[in-house]
Amino acid sequence: MALLSRAMASVTKPTTPHLHNLIRCMSNVPENTVYGGPKTQNPNQRVTLTHLKQKHRKGEPITMVTAYDYPSAVHLDTAGIDICLVGDSAAMVVHGYDTTLPITLDEMLVHCRSVARGAKTPLLVGDLPFGTYVSSTRQDVEESEPLEEVLSYDMDMEYYVSCQAKVIVCFPYEQAVDTAVRVLKEGGMDAIKLEGGSPSRITAAKAIVEAGIAVMGHVGLTPQAISVLGGFRPQGKNVASAVKVVETALALQEAGCFSVVLECVPAPVAAAATSALRIPTIGIGAGPFCSGQVLVYHDLLGMMQHPHHAKVTPKFCKQFARVGDVINKALSEYKEEVTNGSFPGPSHTPYKINAADVDGFLTELQRLGLEKAASAAATAAEKIETVELHVGGSPIHN
Repeated sequence: MALLSRAMASVTKPTTPHLHNLIRCMSNVPENTVYGGPKTQNPNQRVTLTHLKQKHRKGEPITMVTAYDYPSAVHLDTAGIDICLVGDSAAMVVHGYDTTLPITLDEMLVHCRSVARGAKTPLLVGDLPFGTYVSSTRQDVEESEPLEEVLSYDMDMEYYVSCQAKVIVCFPYEQAVDTAVRVLKEGGMDAIKLEGGSPSRITAAKAIVEAGIAVMGHVGLTPQAISVLGGFRPQGKNVASAVKVVETALALQEAGCFSVVLECVPAPVAAAATSALRIPTIGIGAGPFCSGQVLVYHDLLGMMQHPHHAKVTPKFCKQFARVGDVINKALSEYKEEVTNGSFPGPSHTPYKINAADVDGFLTELQRLGLEKAASAAATAAEKIETVELHVGGSPIHN
């Protein structure tokens, strides 16, 4: 009775704030099992735009790396990378395409969600894939409206005449805002990145910012525009092109972008853009004078030792490791050990059944008429016991 009273007292006793917090932290962490469980999160550790502004103000370089799945995101998190970009470059280094164009928004969202589960500290930025922020929903305008007025040229709109003689008004930014919203709501990102600096892209960037979504711009070589650029070609190599890079970066800043990526432009052009802007520039193949740098995860790790990836790995990328060689070696060794029977050995056969249960198991198998299965189980038990005696001196049964 006294034991029951003590138990009831412990149940009804008010929970201290410390204990309450501890219970909340532990409630989603399972007991030790075959596989691990979720980890507690600290939202106060997330890199924010404020943190980036502070680093930029102090002249501290900003680091950005791409990630496309949970493992790569965890690696970036562990390394303390400032910005994690879920790039449409996944089309090339994950899906095996020659360009970034084929990847879809739904595919990008899968990558975004995986990364969001693994990267708890970096600012998460998701690319808007090709074709998801250039068209628009359409609104009919009745033919009674004066065509001369409706068809007046406007950089922010495009107009088409249908077979019913109605005018279709397109707002290029509407799809862009819808896509950006999905990247944040469904993908778990903190911000989005879009490429290019045409008037419609500037308008789209401004509309997304006004919708309450942080935007990173991207000028210079914009891989989604290779059809227009004639391939993966550096930009800013003549006066007109160099001036355009700077002017486009300034336009993106005025549209509200918090940062601009400068890709494949000469170092003096990148330096000029960085000096002209009040926001940080992130260089990739743009020299050392940017506010920060970004590289593709697979490229900087030397992940892919394969002809396709040798073809698409850019010359400006430094390989900080040759992880692909390590992976190939490990896979070859795995294949060899499985083939020769050395794997799995005793140290990788951890789950035991004691001798009495083995005997009972064999009896049940025989009762079920599974003589061959009983013989196989008996032989396996004898071999395991022999190996354990040879390795450790005595069999271990749990």
